Amino acid sequence: MEGASVAEFSWEVRSPLERALVAGPYGARGDAGVALTEIRNFDLIQVMARRGKATDMAGAAKARFGVTAPDTPKAVVVADATLIWSGPDQFLALSKGGKHAIGPLRQAVASSASLSDKSHARVLIGISGTKARAMLAKLSSIDLHAASFPIGAAAATSMDHTSGTLWRGKDRPDKQAVFNVLVFATYAESLWHTMLD
Repeated sequence: MEGASVAEFSWEVRSPLERALVAGPYGARGDAGVALTEIRNFDLIQVMARRGKATDMAGAAKARFGVTAPDTPKAVVVADATLIWSGPDQFLALSKGGKHAIGPLRQAVASSASLSDKSHARVLIGISGTKARAMLAKLSSIDLHAASFPIGAAAATSMDHTSGTLWRGKDRPDKQAVFNVLVFATYAESLWHTMLD
């Protein structure tokens, strides 16, 4: 097309939080606040059992990851992945390094599950600090007390105005709780600002 201009596109991978991200401690100075961190470069695959294939999918997942995939709201951590319950007969496989990306995972569970790559559709935020529970309690109706939401607990919940997946990770060495939130990329900046507020 002579004379026509073509817009230039950049396919550079950028964080949805690029404009808003200022990682670090918030709230009172010292250890009394909240630390927020965006975790990048991960593979996130939704694994859903096909009709009548839940038992087969569970067996394939155990063979692949070495543990039983969660069938209740919890997160199971193995050396190279975290499996997070996301509904009946389905879970999210969160990993780094490509070993459990959609291609290799498809080979392991193809006959029993449908897969969907959510890697670029979600933002993962790590939250810790002495006020982490108090801040999260303002955004969600989940009881985050250690007795009700222990290490490994997970929930599909509403946070502020969007849905998200929340789970409790391993505590920091100083015994502070660590929470992880997966949120839709399109709402990540809004949720980040709400957390800062």
